Amino acid sequence: MKKIGKILVFLVTGLVIIVCAALSYVKFALPDVGNAPDITVDITPERVERGKYLANNVTVCIDCHSTRDWSRFSGPLDPNGIGTGGEKFDAKMGFPGEVHVPNITPHNLRNWTDGELFRAITTGVKKDGSAIFPIMPYKSYGKMDKEDIYSIIAYLRSLPAKETTSPERKLDFPLNFLVNTMPSAAELGTKPSESDHVAYGQYLVSAAACVECHSKSEKGQRIPGSEFGGGGVFQMPNGVLTSSNITPDKETGIGSWSMEMFVNQFQAHADAGKARKLGPGDFQTVMPWTMYGNMKKNDLEAIYAYLRTVKPIKNSVVKFQPN
Repeated sequence: MKKIGKILVFLVTGLVIIVCAALSYVKFALPDVGNAPDITVDITPERVERGKYLANNVTVCIDCHSTRDWSRFSGPLDPNGIGTGGEKFDAKMGFPGEVHVPNITPHNLRNWTDGELFRAITTGVKKDGSAIFPIMPYKSYGKMDKEDIYSIIAYLRSLPAKETTSPERKLDFPLNFLVNTMPSAAELGTKPSESDHVAYGQYLVSAAACVECHSKSEKGQRIPGSEFGGGGVFQMPNGVLTSSNITPDKETGIGSWSMEMFVNQFQAHADAGKARKLGPGDFQTVMPWTMYGNMKKNDLEAIYAYLRTVKPIKNSVVKFQPN
């Protein structure tokens, strides 16, 4: 019996050593996406303008990295808080921990090289080598044309420097270890010609990471086969939001929508000043309509053209259920 006991002790000790070694590797050796590239982005007026459009109306980086007025529909931006961070994801939203979105004005990025910014945007690895939690859809940004990423960097450099701080994130176990396994190397693409509506629309849909919200997920992982079919669940302060089906299914998606209806749905929210005040129990959404509403008409038409080509999914959703 003593011999068996010793064997069990050795086995348990060995298992503990293996587990500790694995956790140490994940914690300290990952993420491993390579060094930041050695690049210098030329900050031209054309790049800044393109970056401003992308960051505000397509990739909507400015969406999370700014303060927003959640007392009004879709949380329009506070003009005084552009790029200063402030959005918080925590247990009230069903999030396993607490993440405060940081300041991305030149005040906070002044010591970052352009290459470090490029790596962060496209792979999810910060200046210090730590992993960015994929609330930021860096896997989608990592498929964009590098020139568009350069333009976003140029725009961020042009923002007024504002001094704000954010608390360090706190992730629940085991997510605080697993987050290091999430970043991956970029797979940069090429922006198609804007005249090729379907291909260009696919590029914009990918850059906007539409699939991330408009799909079902389980434990943070998208359920294969649910892409664009809606069903993503978001806990709001006043109720539960479920994302819409944007596949071309005629009964439960947007299959019966004309291109004009689709474009009008966005442009109706272009004026953030007209975003309505909400009362208790009123429908609220995480969809930044006031930002997407200022997307170029041609781009919205291209997105519509691409979405008409995705697989139709029959999935009827109740968009909002108040508490």
